[in-house]
Amino acid sequence: MELTMLILIAGPYRSGTGDDPGKMAANLKRLEEPSYALFRAGHVPMIGEWVALPVWNAAGGKSTGDDLYEEIFHPVAHRLLELCQGVLRLPGNSKGADNDVRIARERGIPVWYKLEDVPGCARAA
Repeated sequence: MELTMLILIAGPYRSGTGDDPGKMAANLKRLEEPSYALFRAGHVPMIGEWVALPVWNAAGGKSTGDDLYEEIFHPVAHRLLELCQGVLRLPGNSKGADNDVRIARERGIPVWYKLEDVPGCARAA
């Protein structure tokens, strides 16, 4: 069996949505799509918004993009990257996801652009 890895799934969440909640929810659903395949391959999938959204709500978050949002959302991903052993970068424009990739590379964390390139995922599909 391959080594179990905590893998950050990075891609568009807020980008291109005009802060429309429905579009953001659709983007989150797209981020979640590879999570089961990662899990079946023996990994633990992680999405920054899975952590950031409850933290933001608990802190009293009200408006997407407000100061509290900025204080929490990207820093959560950066902290997760201290724990992750890999990043799966999904297609689509996203400054946040591009920054996650930059940080991962600086830290020597592998970055994959296709699910089947993640160790164990070619056979788990």
